[in-house]
Amino acid sequence: MATVVLVGTLDTKGEEYAWLRERLREYGSDVLLVDTGIMPPPAQGPVPDVPADVVARAAGHDLARLRAAGDRGAAVTAMAQGLARIVVDLYGKGRLHAVLAAAGSGGSAIAAQAMRALPIGVPKVLVSTMAGGDVSPYVDSSDLTLMYSVVDISGLNSVSCQVLGNAAAAAAGMARRHERNHDEPAGRGRPVVAATMFGVTTPAVDTARARLAELGYEVLVFHATGAGGRAVERLARDGMLDGVLDLTTTELADELVGGVLGAGPSRLTAAGAVGIPQVVAPGALDMVNFGPAATVPERFAERRLLIHNATVTLMRTTAGEMAELGTGIGRKLRTARGPAEVFWPLRGVSAVDTAGGPFEDPEADRAGLDALRAAVRGGEVRVHELDAHVNDPSFAVAMADRLHQLITANARTAARRDTEERSS
Repeated sequence: MATVVLVGTLDTKGEEYAWLRERLREYGSDVLLVDTGIMPPPAQGPVPDVPADVVARAAGHDLARLRAAGDRGAAVTAMAQGLARIVVDLYGKGRLHAVLAAAGSGGSAIAAQAMRALPIGVPKVLVSTMAGGDVSPYVDSSDLTLMYSVVDISGLNSVSCQVLGNAAAAAAGMARRHERNHDEPAGRGRPVVAATMFGVTTPAVDTARARLAELGYEVLVFHATGAGGRAVERLARDGMLDGVLDLTTTELADELVGGVLGAGPSRLTAAGAVGIPQVVAPGALDMVNFGPAATVPERFAERRLLIHNATVTLMRTTAGEMAELGTGIGRKLRTARGPAEVFWPLRGVSAVDTAGGPFEDPEADRAGLDALRAAVRGGEVRVHELDAHVNDPSFAVAMADRLHQLITANARTAARRDTEERSS
């Protein structure tokens, strides 16, 4: 029977969790109840399978000391760390097929951190009072499912019972499916490649995706909006990818200059760290992303701006910024443990960086290329200069074909190494 791990603060929400546990059982799930509350739960509340002191100990803390210290922030951090370790351990032992939580801000922070620690594909359902606002701190690059609670998680009523009941039914159904999938024979079919895309590089990625599909790959396309780049990095770290077609590296520009779609400093590092092949291009590196025009910081008022739509304003990167980006890409790729190559289109890096286009700036693009070449000089990273635009079909096909060659060679090397190890 599939098991739903039900996590929550029983010191404040015992009634709701007792109700949720009964609904999950009613829907055919086993339930493991984990208490993440900091204060003692009411005596008449549900008895957890994993008490709060065990959660605290999993993070190396003593619950009594956390209570005595009176620092709620530190206690929430400790409980989140402990819960993450517990759910990962339960999943590894086959005792977790879904996670469900219902919480306010503190409980949501605890539950979401633990859910994000689980692999992509493990069902994660969080009913939260915070789901009506900016949910990126909770979801990040995970496949966490958020439901807005509508009313506060404070007692059972006609609204909360509908919302919580739906969440319990969803978690139970997801758990059954996950258990069934988990029991099926392991092993993937086609090799899997991640590709990064933006609106201004869509033609290139569409062409590359079609070519890779012809060559027998499953292609996962990620919108390079910050979360998309982080998702690529995560999947690479989790061993779910055979290669990366990083055609759209625009998130690096946002991270450098201060745009709204940065993916963090670890962008463009995971594939190299795990040794899978990566083919990289400066797609949309000519732009930094902001919201509506009125939200562009005043310090950029004199820069070249382009209103992409009512909610997105683009700013052209300068030659100095492109040089920094080229250096950064080169330095990151030089540390790669696997094959890494760069394809640079000499006729523009986005749909608006074209002859006569609003972001045309050959000098800035050349500064990026020159800095990249300097950064990889003496290393093993190859740089291919193509007399093409990033969205020309020939450019996309060249990237796809080269990635296929690198993945094939990498697989042969791994197979040969395995044979040698078995025979030694």
